[in-house]
Amino acid sequence: MRAENSLSTYNKKRNFAKTSEPRGERARAKGNSFIVQKHDATRLHYDFRLELDGVLKSWAVTRGPSLDPEDKRLAVRTEDHPLSYGGFEGCIPKGEYGGGTVMLWDSGTWTPISGKDPRKTLKEGHLHFTLDGERMKGEWLLVRMKPRPGEKRENWLLRKIEDEYAGGSEELVGRELTSVKTGRTMAEIAANAPATSLKGKRGKAFDAVMAKAERAAPARKAPSTPKGKLPAFAKPQLATLVDQVPTGNAWLHEIKYDGYRCLLAVGGGKAKVYTRSGLDWTDRFAAIAEAALALDMPPALIDGEIVKLDAAGNPDFSELQAALKAGKGGLTLFAFDLLSLDGKDLTGLPNIARKERLAALLEASEGPIRYADHILGSGEKLFDALCGAGQEGIVSKRADAPYRHIRSHNWLKVKCTWRQEFVILGWTPSGASGRSLRSLLLGTRDDGKLRYAGKVGTGFNARNTEELMRKLKRIERKTAPVEAPRAATRGAHWVSPALVAEIAFAEFTAEGVVRHASFIGLREDKEAERVRIETESKAPEPSDVKISNPHRVIFPEAKVTKGELAEYYEAVGPVMAEWTLARPISLVRCPQGRAKKCFFQKHDAGSFGEHVRHVDIREKNGGVEPYLYVDDIDGILACVQMGTIEFHGWGSSVADVEKPDRLIFDLDPDEAVTFEDVKKAARDLRTTLDDLGLTSFPLLSGGKGLHVVVPLITDAEWPEVKDFAQRFALALSEREPERFIATMSKAKRKGRIFIDWLRNQRGSTAILPYSARARPGAPVAAPVSWSELAKIEVPSQFGVRDAKTLLKRATSAALKGWGEAAQRLPEF
Repeated sequence: MRAENSLSTYNKKRNFAKTSEPRGERARAKGNSFIVQKHDATRLHYDFRLELDGVLKSWAVTRGPSLDPEDKRLAVRTEDHPLSYGGFEGCIPKGEYGGGTVMLWDSGTWTPISGKDPRKTLKEGHLHFTLDGERMKGEWLLVRMKPRPGEKRENWLLRKIEDEYAGGSEELVGRELTSVKTGRTMAEIAANAPATSLKGKRGKAFDAVMAKAERAAPARKAPSTPKGKLPAFAKPQLATLVDQVPTGNAWLHEIKYDGYRCLLAVGGGKAKVYTRSGLDWTDRFAAIAEAALALDMPPALIDGEIVKLDAAGNPDFSELQAALKAGKGGLTLFAFDLLSLDGKDLTGLPNIARKERLAALLEASEGPIRYADHILGSGEKLFDALCGAGQEGIVSKRADAPYRHIRSHNWLKVKCTWRQEFVILGWTPSGASGRSLRSLLLGTRDDGKLRYAGKVGTGFNARNTEELMRKLKRIERKTAPVEAPRAATRGAHWVSPALVAEIAFAEFTAEGVVRHASFIGLREDKEAERVRIETESKAPEPSDVKISNPHRVIFPEAKVTKGELAEYYEAVGPVMAEWTLARPISLVRCPQGRAKKCFFQKHDAGSFGEHVRHVDIREKNGGVEPYLYVDDIDGILACVQMGTIEFHGWGSSVADVEKPDRLIFDLDPDEAVTFEDVKKAARDLRTTLDDLGLTSFPLLSGGKGLHVVVPLITDAEWPEVKDFAQRFALALSEREPERFIATMSKAKRKGRIFIDWLRNQRGSTAILPYSARARPGAPVAAPVSWSELAKIEVPSQFGVRDAKTLLKRATSAALKGWGEAAQRLPEF
């Protein structure tokens, strides 16, 4: 078929006086482009288009492309489109052919598999190719299905071929929801919001979203930085200290640089260098900022470490301190992560994908800013080599993990020698001629209390001793800030505990003091109040929490005992930990079993023992109360020992209780509402959240309903989050009052689903993933994927005897990245 004639069907179907779609004209240029357009017409679908012979060969993929090679997605062949359609994004008027919102969802180039003529194979009914798009990559296959008698449309199947880009079913359409052209959501396109400024348009976009509320659709990461502007500081991800290098190709390994951690922000003609705590040190690292501007890169937020290299090319912390003091240059930033680029948040991407973009960004950089390379696998060999060369150690990172603004086990650090920060408590003068300092007295914190941790008497020279003595004398005091052994501190000069020193040492003694310590330098980027001993994590060991009365039956219907409940929590502890640890919690305690008296407890009464901790939180009346939290699996088991069945958590962590890291919409149905109705309601909420640019995940509550979980970056505080949740729920209930209600009134709830938004206010809690429920049958709250939800019959699908199944599911492709999305609340 000639290209100019192949567009006749396209032109006949459209009234170009009404639609803004381009007219079908033959293109002179010939290339190998491909595009995917997300099209919200009669039914949401994805239009997959490949350039061939001057036109776009087109298929409507009903559920969108999947990265899972097991998925065969229906792709209905449609009329050829002009190449000019590859840039189309906007709204086709209602009543016109294909009426609805169109987003340019992906674009790139395609290449036929070597030795295959695409024109010939297309006629034969198969097309084998590779894609290099912003989202779709690697090897794919289109295969035509055998037509049924009387069938007019041409049905094909689109399938991903197993390769390095393969993944889960929902990794693409479930997370990537912005336009690759304008960065807009479907709601913003429908409201005709501009690409660079959405203020004043959000209300219209929100109304457009609420008017739909009918179809299920995927979700996305919201862009965090307007294009052209300087990105804001974000908390860096931190690594957990472990005692051995993780093995396998799932890990990438980098040098652990001995310097100052920093975040470099570039954009709008400016560059800023922040410390790990958010201090603006641009003036101290002016050469790094100037080098970043000289690269003329798009707006970016880069994570890295600033070092001073010695003559052998190794990072030297002492040399770094000397260079900063003297105001000298010669510093190097080793960049190892990219959080945002050109206004697009990248933190939800896999680590390896972020590094690929960072490498491309810094490809031309040969000056003070360098790309920090890595190796995949073989971490033990790198570690041995670096230790042999006198380096500090390595950092190992999961290659497929997103960037999270917390300390996690997705980033691990392994040190060649012990290095820790200590608070300086004082000094002892030297009796030697020409030497003023004999040793520094060190301290650290255990359970929030400062204690003596020994002394250091080596590592001093004339240069650093002069600086130390000048700073120490400014904060000298008469009394010791802690209790300290007299024999070790005789003749000491005490100081206020404000300075932080980095110390290398051989080990801790049984008394908790350092042996063979050497002074490395002062840490001006660390606050004394935050200094803690960093201990190595080891392989999980049996808990030392003793469970009394293990044979007591806690769930009479299921005959589940207290011992079995403890075994369940110990087994699922590793996957439950991410959602439970370091978060204020409320417990449902049933000391005599679930059929007896149960009660909530949120404050620490001092009866749980050493494994359960508390954080002081100020309440509305101005008073301060000790709220419970746990920071390891032993803490969870200690709660079980005290009769706990359920764990409910705040939407924020103990590190920053005022800033939530998630939204929860609890769909609580009236007794007359079926679970099928609840599932449909959850899918409709997902669609609505999707169009507002928010990724969401379903959680089986183990009770009557479902929770829809929306992860958040911790930048909005409780009042803003509560306001959004309330307006969202009210808008849905006003749009469909026969289905939804947003008030707690049980009298008005008959036949409806209560969208419980009240869990999104300060002090409120929600059931935590993998928590058991004090209900018949010993059910548990369990994460599921949106695709799995359709097959689940009851919200109590899993129970405490399903620990093995739940652990296996937690690492499956279906739940890959569950609950992870770097996104902010939309403004409207």
